[in-house]
Amino acid sequence: MKPETPDTPAEAGAEQAIPIVRPLPRRSLQARVVWGPRVVTVGGDAPVRVQSMTNTDTVDVIGTAIQVKELAHAGSEMVRITVNTPEAAQAVPAIREQLDRMNVDVPLIGDFHYNGHRLLSEYPACAEALSKYRINPGNVGKGDKRDRQFAQMIEAALRFDRPVRIGVNWGSLDQELLASLMDRNATRARPWDAKQVMYEALVTSALESARFAVELGMDPAQVIISCKVSGMQDLVSVYRELARRCEHPLHLGLTEAGMGTKGTVASAAALSVLLQEGIGDTIRVSLTPQPGEARTQEVAVALEILQSLGLRVFVPSVTACPGCGRTTSTTFQELAKQIDDWLRLQMPLWRQRYPGVEGLKVAVMGCIVNGPGESKHADIGISLPGTGEAPAAPVFIDGEKAMTLRGEGIADEFQRVVEQYIERRFGAHAEHH
Repeated sequence: MKPETPDTPAEAGAEQAIPIVRPLPRRSLQARVVWGPRVVTVGGDAPVRVQSMTNTDTVDVIGTAIQVKELAHAGSEMVRITVNTPEAAQAVPAIREQLDRMNVDVPLIGDFHYNGHRLLSEYPACAEALSKYRINPGNVGKGDKRDRQFAQMIEAALRFDRPVRIGVNWGSLDQELLASLMDRNATRARPWDAKQVMYEALVTSALESARFAVELGMDPAQVIISCKVSGMQDLVSVYRELARRCEHPLHLGLTEAGMGTKGTVASAAALSVLLQEGIGDTIRVSLTPQPGEARTQEVAVALEILQSLGLRVFVPSVTACPGCGRTTSTTFQELAKQIDDWLRLQMPLWRQRYPGVEGLKVAVMGCIVNGPGESKHADIGISLPGTGEAPAAPVFIDGEKAMTLRGEGIADEFQRVVEQYIERRFGAHAEHH
């Protein structure tokens, strides 16, 4: 008997489940960035870490400490500061002391260029107050000086048991290495594209420097690598090759990503491709702050990238529809923003009081088309009336309709309902544990 065949392509595929897509597992060694009892693991089975950098003058001890605190409270698990002068090096221990007084134990990373070998050698208190050193092999010196000065920085890392980041940047690439690779490329039967030579220079600079650091005594796990470029496709190309050729933990980020929407989208696009492929152990979103914008915006974007990919959960998610001709009222937009802002404001306290609350899903929808369905999929949701609909807002809790809100105070009432739900669900969870 002839087997039955599906009548349509849709039926043909129905017997095979559509695969669930998740980020691939990471495959790097694991570094440890430590300050006192605080240990931030980077790589291996650790969560993808978020870091940021101050834009204050490091010599301004109080101003720098305050910004570090703000960045840490926003979710930055390590904060980098510029150490470019003897005065800055002298300020680092005071910044660390000020942070410790404020009970901010976030590890500090020292960003060194040109004179890092001298500053780490001549100011041991600075070297000790930092939890990690960033070394750019493109500007530690030229010729014979380069290896000697690089070795001095590694000696400080070994003395104080600190990890290092070999941070190559295409804006300050080792010109001698680049010239050598270009000369070699000219002898090839089929020369590479100039951009491919630049890729190889970035990767080679990072890997040769990492290899030298290991030869000098560094644990390979304690050598983190980054190769920063400002183009999304360039970043993907370089990091795929880095991941193929080494096991060092990798720090991701576009350099000079830009400001506002441009910088946010470019960073999200580049980092998401790599993180989905299991490449990257710590990230930074290098946004140029817009006038009046807080430095912490770059941390908020980094957290959103990781949460969107399902790699980490930081804050409750608020699902809200974009609005259409059915929702000429702005009520649902205002309520969605109010709830989102309120949840973020409460999180520092709630993380301690309500374990697991960051996984909460809230839906604020604008009409009856998708409103009830989305609300049922959330832990708690509200479907507001659209244009011409009855002035009533059903509230769904754990997939079931629980009540209907009416009148002018819907926003405040819904906020109280959310708070009661959190107390009932996550407060009980905390007591149980």
